[in-house]
Amino acid sequence: MNKLTKKFPEIGNRHLFLIDSFVFLGTPILALELRLDGNIFDGVNNFDRYLQALAITTIAFLAIKLCTLYLFGFYKCFWRYASIDELIKIGAWAVAVVTFQAFFLRIANITDESFYNLPRSLPLLDGLLSFVLIGGLRLSFRSLERIEQRARKHGGDRTLIVGAGRSGITLAQEMQRNAALGFYPVAFVDDAFEKQGLRIRGLPIVGTRQNILEVIDSLEISRVVIAMPTAPGDVIREVAEVCRAAGVQTNTVPGTQEILGDRVSVKNIRPVRIEDLLRRDLITTDLSQVAALIQGKRVLVTGAGGSIGSELCRQILRSRPAEMILVGKGENSVFHIQQELEQLVALLKQEGEAQGYVPQLNSFIADIRSTARLEFVFEETRPEIIFHAAAHKHVPLMELNVPEAITSNVMGTQNLLDLALRYQVSNFVMISTDKAVNPTSVMGASKRVAEMLVLQAAKTSGKPYVVVRFGNVLGSRGSVVPTFEKQIAAGGPVKITHPEICRYFMTIPEAVQLTLQAAMLSHGGEVMMLDMGEPVKIINLAEDLIRLSGYEVDKDIKIVFTGLRPGEKLFEELFISGEHYERTQHEKILIVHNASQNLPKDLNSLFHILCQAAAKNNADLIVFLLEQLVAGYKPNRPATSVPSNHVKEFIGNEIAHGRAIAEDIRLNAVYPSYSLTAVGKPSAGTSKSE
Repeated sequence: MNKLTKKFPEIGNRHLFLIDSFVFLGTPILALELRLDGNIFDGVNNFDRYLQALAITTIAFLAIKLCTLYLFGFYKCFWRYASIDELIKIGAWAVAVVTFQAFFLRIANITDESFYNLPRSLPLLDGLLSFVLIGGLRLSFRSLERIEQRARKHGGDRTLIVGAGRSGITLAQEMQRNAALGFYPVAFVDDAFEKQGLRIRGLPIVGTRQNILEVIDSLEISRVVIAMPTAPGDVIREVAEVCRAAGVQTNTVPGTQEILGDRVSVKNIRPVRIEDLLRRDLITTDLSQVAALIQGKRVLVTGAGGSIGSELCRQILRSRPAEMILVGKGENSVFHIQQELEQLVALLKQEGEAQGYVPQLNSFIADIRSTARLEFVFEETRPEIIFHAAAHKHVPLMELNVPEAITSNVMGTQNLLDLALRYQVSNFVMISTDKAVNPTSVMGASKRVAEMLVLQAAKTSGKPYVVVRFGNVLGSRGSVVPTFEKQIAAGGPVKITHPEICRYFMTIPEAVQLTLQAAMLSHGGEVMMLDMGEPVKIINLAEDLIRLSGYEVDKDIKIVFTGLRPGEKLFEELFISGEHYERTQHEKILIVHNASQNLPKDLNSLFHILCQAAAKNNADLIVFLLEQLVAGYKPNRPATSVPSNHVKEFIGNEIAHGRAIAEDIRLNAVYPSYSLTAVGKPSAGTSKSE
């Protein structure tokens, strides 16, 4: 206990009971004195008129007030931390007291003529006096707490809070209550004109964002906290740059999507990140619709340990499914998300089962390429909804490991679809990428083939199976941001492939929220495209990261250009020729209604050959087949060197097994020396070297 606390010793509820009793013995006579304008003691006979009735009334009022205080829980409150809720409770208590006292006096007037001398307004005056005295006494403890807090002001950083809305006020309140947090709030700034010059929780609002620099100087601010979870990125950038120029530490609270509607707290405060600078306007999501889809269902998430998969698990769990089935190949990542979800489940259990289902968690270490393992998972859990996020996504690595892109992204997806149809899964949502649009990489082309398989399953089954496409997500394992941060931490240089390279970015929570919403809007057989906003130049992203790290671009950390990597584009495209895009009822989601109408005629046959080529690690043949399957695919790699006799032998074997696809492959376009009319036999003009 510090010295200041000793000055204001804690008064317990037993002390308050004695104080209340003493006060209540005096309020009736004080109320009568006020009612009679101070004439109650004008002559002994005058006072004697009221003495007997007043004595009985005082005892009765005392009993009424002490009993109601107990019933209202006043002797169970910790009044040092009283708030508006306690003030409302005091007001409700006063109303109840006046009502009971008036009822008592009414009965007394009927039974005893001596009570006729007491004014009828006595219960009301006594109740008002009791409200003022008892309320003032209890709320004074809160004032003493504020005095102590202000006396400890040198224990934390002098803090300016940007934003005097609900979030800013909540932060200020927490900072004032707990000096150990290291913040001493000094003032607010807010752009609202009507708030200028006001005080909130004793803190003045001293200007707008344009005044931050002068406020920092005049009030000797050492830390700025941005308390605007709905503010767009350009506002966060402006404040961060001003604070950097002034040399003060800048913190912020996460965006609304990141905190998922939870109350903002001091524990949410963190340094400004790159995703804050790229934050867009608040996305509205109909969580009731999402809950209607998910609540009480068995939901399976593949790639559950990944950046997208784990966020899917977090957000799905809040809609209270009956069971969450986590499927992932990496045991450590699955373990971590399982531990996190178990904590969330424990919180849901505290709310009680009356609020909805308490989800059951089941985790499976499984590779989606293993049909036997997947079949075991489906047999054990019988999922009703699948969110398919598992995939190989690293573009340059997939250029070097072409068969892996096919076995994971294509074959793995087909394995899931086969089991989903067999086990009557009602909804299937595949997470795709904008790199599947007019791809130049094997990864993008493999994801496009996976899209086709989902659309075909939706078309043939009539089930609401859907593809959701979006671009890069900040903070994911494959994101450029962690790479840049490591390079900055090492002292540079930051390596960028090209000065003009651009990408679309979303935060992970934002992308997942829209994915869940898109699943609600689809009827099946569509591609849903998330509106990614404006593209971001990677060089600008790198410069922002360098500045956020406290360095100067090209002075402390240099930027160098290394050239485009295999399969990499300068600009990501959003639309495929022949697909018709329309806005949905959600402003951030587009839909391709005719996506399932543009599938290759022999998708199944080509898929089978593609899988056989992957099994034989024939990268050149895979690329060649992807060109036949994926319209717009332009490999960013050396021309294929598959010998003609290899192609003839491979496809000839497939035709022998009844999978004749020769007319549609049109090998002549790529291999002029090969004739489809004589499979297995060289046509005229075929060289011996072939």
